[in-house]
Amino acid sequence: MNAPLDNSAIAQRAGRQSQVVKALEGALPRGALLWHSEDTTAYECDGLTAYRQRPLMVALPETQEQVQAVLRICHSLEVPVVARGAGTGLSGGAMPHALGVTLSLARFNRILRMDPASRTAVVQCGVRNLAISEAAAPHGLYYAPDPSSQIACTIGGNVAENSGGVHCLKYGLTLHNVLKVRGLTVEGEPVEFGGDALDSAGLDLLSVVIGSEGMLAIATEVTVKLVPKPLLARCIMASFDDVRKAGDAVAAVIAEGIIPAGLEMMDKPMTAAVEDFVHAGYDLTAEAILLCESDGTPEEVQEEIGRMSEVLRAAGATAIAVSRDEPERLRFWSGRKNAFPASGRISPDYMCMDSTIPRKRLADILLAIQEMEKKYGLRCANVFHAGDGNLHPLILFDANDADQLRRCELFGADILETSVAMGGTVTGEHGVGVEKLNSMCVQFSAAEREQMLGLKRAFDPKGLLNPGKVIPTLNRCAEYGKMLVRGGRISHPDLPRF
Repeated sequence: MNAPLDNSAIAQRAGRQSQVVKALEGALPRGALLWHSEDTTAYECDGLTAYRQRPLMVALPETQEQVQAVLRICHSLEVPVVARGAGTGLSGGAMPHALGVTLSLARFNRILRMDPASRTAVVQCGVRNLAISEAAAPHGLYYAPDPSSQIACTIGGNVAENSGGVHCLKYGLTLHNVLKVRGLTVEGEPVEFGGDALDSAGLDLLSVVIGSEGMLAIATEVTVKLVPKPLLARCIMASFDDVRKAGDAVAAVIAEGIIPAGLEMMDKPMTAAVEDFVHAGYDLTAEAILLCESDGTPEEVQEEIGRMSEVLRAAGATAIAVSRDEPERLRFWSGRKNAFPASGRISPDYMCMDSTIPRKRLADILLAIQEMEKKYGLRCANVFHAGDGNLHPLILFDANDADQLRRCELFGADILETSVAMGGTVTGEHGVGVEKLNSMCVQFSAAEREQMLGLKRAFDPKGLLNPGKVIPTLNRCAEYGKMLVRGGRISHPDLPRF
């Protein structure tokens, strides 16, 4: 919800708004600057709807020169800037600043060049993830990272969060599928990270900017790698009567030396939600199901499907179904791809967490989450990028109930702390944003956080790009520690102190 403003803050906001509108109106075409509340309300949050903040105004540039002008004006006036793509992010990374400009890059939606010979595409930052694969399809190519929101999410947002998807186990995250990012610094100066070759001279700043959540620079153009479409893909759906058996099966598949194209896990509450939504043919009696995909030549797929099936049976699978054709394979995946909207049908709100743990601890974390459901009095449906240990527990709650929101926040923090205690991290692919800001205090020491802030200051000395997110201050970590004490929460003993 929007933070309430007192009369002094309201007057300050109105004066600031008038000043910035006057400065930006000459830099943007008519209709490309929004500041009335009825126009800016749609921008007050991203996919994390529990937290909202109406921006001072929204800029909708159409050209690189217009973006450059907005940045230069905002920098001179010391106005914060928050870049926004399609708004599908799940950590509040694109939540506006109350006294800042939301820079919407939705109109940068052109595919500039498709090069089948080099297997690359140059696209503007507002191009949808799936649109790249659709454009590459006539050439027998596609863009491998496939977040569940790929029908809507943009490549610029994928770069900001280092997004993955169900096929990231074999084909990698955004970082592994991008060659070059072009954009602008906070001062409006052109900047380029990476290059057209597989390697580039100097510091590897491409891997710094990918996943930086719009804190270091504004990306406007991205060169992505394309891969050949496999001749065949088949998917196994394996049922398990025990979550530990399912978790152990994931580790067993990888231990066998098999790298599936996709390896996903869903628990019983999640399979029930998605089956009612898309009718994917899931086993509703199973405590957990695994989706294991193989792709390649028909001979490779046949051999790998056979090996995976043997491993899954040995691990205790109670039933195994293998897709017979492409429509059935897509049907198996339709449930996993629609896990989030399916959860929205059974709960007014949900908060999707995004921690990562060692594969061998999958069952441990799932059982721990079941105990947390009792502790916090809230339901949780779970879906996992099981192959790389990336969890997506969806805590179900009603944001209109302040106590439920409080318990949901504590539930989420508990999941993240437990993940770190098990040897994992607080995020895998959704970013930190505002959602995991407190949990960064748990995983990283004061010295580590200062190193992160040092990198931020090197790119953005005034701290104007997406301020107040991702990297917590020392004071915030101290306040978080006090909150845990007041709430009776005791942090895991093997985690860093505040």
